[in-house]
Amino acid sequence: MLPSKLPQVGTTIFTVMSKMASDHGAINLSQGFPSFNCYPYLMDLVAQYMRDGYNQYAPMSGVPILKQRIAEKTLISFGLSIDPEKEVTVVSGATEAIFSAVTAVVSLGDEVILLEPSYDSYAPAVELSGGIPVYVPLSLPDFSVDWDRVSAAITEKTRLIMVNTPHNPCGYVWTKEDLDNLASLIQDRDIYVVSDEVYEYITFDGRPHLPLMSHPLLRERTFTCGSFGKTFHVTGWKIGYCIAPPALTEAFRKIHQFVTFSTATPLQYALAEFLMEPSRYESLSDFYQTKRDLFCEGLKKTAFEFTPAQGSFFQLVSYGHLSQASDYALSVKMCKEVGVACIPVSVFYHDKQDHKLLRFCFAKDDGLLEKALGLLQGLDWSRLG
Repeated sequence: MLPSKLPQVGTTIFTVMSKMASDHGAINLSQGFPSFNCYPYLMDLVAQYMRDGYNQYAPMSGVPILKQRIAEKTLISFGLSIDPEKEVTVVSGATEAIFSAVTAVVSLGDEVILLEPSYDSYAPAVELSGGIPVYVPLSLPDFSVDWDRVSAAITEKTRLIMVNTPHNPCGYVWTKEDLDNLASLIQDRDIYVVSDEVYEYITFDGRPHLPLMSHPLLRERTFTCGSFGKTFHVTGWKIGYCIAPPALTEAFRKIHQFVTFSTATPLQYALAEFLMEPSRYESLSDFYQTKRDLFCEGLKKTAFEFTPAQGSFFQLVSYGHLSQASDYALSVKMCKEVGVACIPVSVFYHDKQDHKLLRFCFAKDDGLLEKALGLLQGLDWSRLG
């Protein structure tokens, strides 16, 4: 039998729950993808560039016009000026960006701090580079960062800290105080940061997204990973980008060129033209806040307890006051017996901590959300256990 480099890793929970939803005809609020299509004009642009012959390899770091547009949107949205040639790399999805960034800086025996709950691709990327994940739990109930715990976890072997804001699964959005605290911890140490900011345009209630590179010290240490899939409802395109200072970008590209080399050419040109209108990304928070509010209003008529998410397109709910069933077991029952698929939050912990929390994705058509809410409002907890 072939020995695995990731012996503890099985099929991701997102694949498991989506298949279960399909098998049982359940409404899939588990995996994080929209149920609605992207802008028709964007699809037309892809077809146009394919017809016009843009079908061969793109430059390894991305087509120049798309890198320029990424720099422009970063200036428009966050007031940050970046060099499109030296600091922007187009990649095949944010997962590839995270993997390449981790691989660029982590060597055998290096320690990497992961804030839990954390997305499931982080630890495998660390382990495949010979690194050692060091897990620091976020503080319940709001999932804010306990900076004393982070400080205590740092050692001479710490090489990298991985950040996710807005956070998946909990929706927490980092504050300026968070950025300042992180900067103060690493300023005198040789520590880098990988920042997963794929939900950068999905924050609520007037709460701003603060890119880590908006902090002067963090800018020199951070790989910022972004995603057009999340921003423009095209998760199946697997296209994103990494922004980093020139020295880090050089190290990043050395890995990227041997992972995917380049990303689909017509998609890059189409996105570059689509990005010319800033309202197409700057209106996203309002669009998703309407969906969050619709979903949360419906949740008020259920027995779940919850606090509206600060960002992302996920909403957590608590059920510990209703049942002591494991979150995994309850998720399976809800999919098979209730008809709504969700994600048990314990899967985002390395030791499967179970805080009796479930994650629902509200990036769905309103009618689908209302149908799912109707089923959740009719839950018979005595039957679910």
